[in-house]
Amino acid sequence: MSEPRPDRHDASDPDDTFEEIVDEATQRDPDLAVIEAGSRTLRAHSGQPQGEAVPARPADPETDKALRAVEQELAGRWGETKLEPSVTRIAALMDVLGEPQRAYPSIHITGTNGKTSTARMIEALLNAFELRTGRYTSPHVQSITERISLDGSPIAAERFIETYEDIKPYVEMVDAQQPYRLSFFEVLTGMAYAAFADAPVDVAVVEVGMGGTWDATNVIDSTVAVVTPISLDHTDRLGTTPAEIAGEKSGIIKEGATVILAQQPVDAAQVMLKKAVEVDATVAREGMEFGVTSREIAVGGQLVTLRGLGGEYEEIFLPLHGAHQAHNAAVALAAVEAFFGIGAEQARSLDIDAIRKAFASVLSPGRLEVVRSSPTVVLDAAHNPAGAKATADGISEAFSFSRLIGVVGTSDDKDVRGLLEAFEPIFAEIVVTQNSTPRAMDADTLAAIAVEVFGDDRVQVEPRLDDALEAAITLAEEEDEYAGAGVLVTGSVITVGEARLLLGRG
Repeated sequence: MSEPRPDRHDASDPDDTFEEIVDEATQRDPDLAVIEAGSRTLRAHSGQPQGEAVPARPADPETDKALRAVEQELAGRWGETKLEPSVTRIAALMDVLGEPQRAYPSIHITGTNGKTSTARMIEALLNAFELRTGRYTSPHVQSITERISLDGSPIAAERFIETYEDIKPYVEMVDAQQPYRLSFFEVLTGMAYAAFADAPVDVAVVEVGMGGTWDATNVIDSTVAVVTPISLDHTDRLGTTPAEIAGEKSGIIKEGATVILAQQPVDAAQVMLKKAVEVDATVAREGMEFGVTSREIAVGGQLVTLRGLGGEYEEIFLPLHGAHQAHNAAVALAAVEAFFGIGAEQARSLDIDAIRKAFASVLSPGRLEVVRSSPTVVLDAAHNPAGAKATADGISEAFSFSRLIGVVGTSDDKDVRGLLEAFEPIFAEIVVTQNSTPRAMDADTLAAIAVEVFGDDRVQVEPRLDDALEAAITLAEEEDEYAGAGVLVTGSVITVGEARLLLGRG
């Protein structure tokens, strides 16, 4: 993830002992020095993170077969959209596993949009300060192993399989004791927490699956709670207003924690602040205690200046597009500062060179990701109106397309009209399609809504995603606009993941 620091010993040197590294860090916070020393001695055996963002299928046929068997077993459980709002089952699993989630401190992330990108940024920053990290995010773009990462790289398929086999007897034990079996997401959460304890990691970066209070991840006692922007999504489960949704998401705020609060609708912010007062948590608000001071477009991303809890961090290159990613970066920086006690306990800044290297290394697959040129094809996993608006603004700012064709495949349970209305100003034409999952909205149903938003002459229907991509690329190449036209594939993480594979990025 980052280049070695000048004071770093050669990891292969047998004299690079735990005690020597602690001595080397005597000017640092003593507790942090011990944690870092332990992490660095582990790296002597585990090697440096590779930063692979989206792994391919295992090359070994037997490993691939074993991974498919695990995927099939997990798929036989309740899916991520079928929920029984309770942490009873996951708490029972943690109990029989020996509470692995309490073996390390954690940073917990909720919100509606930007959670995964923010988690990746937090992870990169922690790696830059030589802490060993575990990251748990969802959903995945292409491979289920993406959801559990160690030191910035998705867990190896072999280790994923081993972790599942290790906890499987305990999962079955809990299944037998509960009215409902553990769900797909609950088992994966248990796997992540067990894998992090086994590694072991110095800190876990954990993204909620949905909501907060009763989300399966919410059996950790995080010292830092991060709330990315809240908007309307999953309204059938979380509430129909930002305030109601904030009420569910505020459940990750634990007693005495620090809350990093991104810019929010007023009613959502009020709910979060009230919860913080109730549990005596400290709140840092974007636009008040931290934020984006300046940003300008740069080749391959943007150059930003961030105001953190400990001061200003200038000239940071962020290889991601869109104002929303700059705001995610400010939230991530404040979260890491809070984790290190900066702002509340210490009045100092983090090392600017480490910060710059960390942000420059960030990858966020499927988030305004360019996967092809001539014509340019961009992937973005926006799946609700707020996310679509951020994507539309980002692509308008970062790309000078003379003609943009949309390829849109959505899930059936989303505010599809709102999403399409956000994209209408930037799409010259739209090709509606559907992904391969049962949750996908039927292409003809989606087309009927699209016609109401775009008009009949701007809508084309291609139920197969490969046909939709081909049609969009053909439209983009029309009228001698080959060099200035582009294609944006969006509407769902699944659609983006499948397009990524079809375009040879898997």
